[in-house]
Amino acid sequence: MPIRRTLLALALLLPGWPAAAQDRFFTLVSTTSTEQSGLFAQLLPAFTAATGIRVRVVALGTGQALDVARRGDADALLVHDRPAEEKFVADGWGGPRHVVMYNDFVIIGPAADPAGIGGLTDGAEALRRIAVARAPFISRGDRSGTHAAELRLWQLAGTDPVAGRGAWYREVGQGMGPALNTAAAQEAYLLADRGTWLAFRNRQDLRILVEGDQRLFNQYGVMAVNPARHPHVKAAEAERFIAWLVGPPGQAAITGYRIGGEQLFLPNAGRPGA
Repeated sequence: MPIRRTLLALALLLPGWPAAAQDRFFTLVSTTSTEQSGLFAQLLPAFTAATGIRVRVVALGTGQALDVARRGDADALLVHDRPAEEKFVADGWGGPRHVVMYNDFVIIGPAADPAGIGGLTDGAEALRRIAVARAPFISRGDRSGTHAAELRLWQLAGTDPVAGRGAWYREVGQGMGPALNTAAAQEAYLLADRGTWLAFRNRQDLRILVEGDQRLFNQYGVMAVNPARHPHVKAAEAERFIAWLVGPPGQAAITGYRIGGEQLFLPNAGRPGA
């Protein structure tokens, strides 16, 4: 019994040692939409309960999240800008990319709808009408996945909104929640992801005015940072999270997250081409 008594003595002298030895965590850089929609409050406790691994989240726009991952300041990333994600993988910074879930973008605006876009299902036509009316429009302006989707939509509309910057078009350089707050205060239009909108409470006079455009499909992907580029990253923990997220437990947790009976994200792991 001497070995057991020695271990017990060590445990009594160093009460923090067992916890420290078992304290496993990794850093996930993700989008403001996944955090501000409340999704992580649903997912991460379930993952930690199943694995004992904690997740530290850094919420940024997708462009900034990719920059953080390239620097090796995160172990994995969950974002929503497929072209940028595919370049990240092709350049050798991480991967492979796994599809996780999707929802859609919607165009929000005041109930008065001065640009007359209510009921449209063509997002590009809606933005064209907003530009013609020079109605107030709030842009994330933060290199996020939402901002990238907005810029692609302006291009389809054949309009350069930067020409109106400071007048009807305003870039706030912030996440989805603050952008929605600004739009509510200024009775302005904006492009939002449906998940954050459903979780948003300060709606005031804002409404969903445009939805159903297939070009507003919003896919999320998850990747681990390449340990060959950054040997210090916690590759094992990151890969464990990815396997859980795209597996049945993670996909079920995504399905189960609802607000007011509405599902915010739809799981689609394993879907080819998404």
